[in-house]
Amino acid sequence: MITLYHCHGARSFRPLWMLEEMGLDYELKMLPFPPRMFAKEYLAINPLGTIPFMIDGDTKMTESSGICHYLGTKYGPTPLVLDVGERDYGSYLNWMFFSDATLTFPQTLVLRYGTLEPNERRQPQVVEDYAKWFLGRLRAVEAAAGQTEWLCAGRFTAADVAIGYALRLAENLGLAKQFGPNVAAYWQRLQNREGYLRGLEAEIRAGDEQKVARRA
Repeated sequence: MITLYHCHGARSFRPLWMLEEMGLDYELKMLPFPPRMFAKEYLAINPLGTIPFMIDGDTKMTESSGICHYLGTKYGPTPLVLDVGERDYGSYLNWMFFSDATLTFPQTLVLRYGTLEPNERRQPQVVEDYAKWFLGRLRAVEAAAGQTEWLCAGRFTAADVAIGYALRLAENLGLAKQFGPNVAAYWQRLQNREGYLRGLEAEIRAGDEQKVARRA
C-alpha cells in the first residue's frame, strides 16, 4: 500500500491528484500545516518535516513532481507520462521541473511572508516582489496554453498535474485574478478533471476523519 503524507492544499496535492488519476490504492495521512511545527512526531518519519512524504515499500520520496513521475512509470503504462521515444518527452520533463523550481518556489515566499509569519515578521515587499516573479514566469504557461489544450503530446499528462497544483496555490494566495486569459481557461479545464475533484474530496474526507483542521 502506498502511503502519502499530506497537508490540505499543499504541494503534496500533486501526488494525491496523480494517485486519483491512475486509480491506485493508497493511504492518506493528513497533517497540520506546517507539520514541522504542529506535528513534531512527524520528524521521526521524515526528518525534513516537509510534505509530501511518500512511502512505497522500501521507496521513500519527498519531491512532489518526482513522485508523480515515479507513480506513472512504476505503475504504468499510463498516458499520464511520456516515453523517452515520444517527441514531447523533453518538453514533458521541462514542465515537470518548471512546476516546482520555477513556479512554486516564489509562491512559498509569498505564503510565508504574507501569511505564515507573525505580523511583526511579515515582509510586504518580499510578497510583492515574489508574486511578480511568479506571474512573470507564468508567461510560459500563458503562451503554451494558448496553443494547445494540454501542455504535452496533445493529451493530459503528469505535467498538467504538476503545473495545475501551482495554479491552485496561486488561487489560494489570491493571485488567480491576475492570470492571463489562456491560463485562466486552462485552470478551469484542470478543475473540471474528475481526478482533480476526487483529490479534493479525498483530502477533505481524510482531514475530517483524522480531525485535522483545514488551512485557512
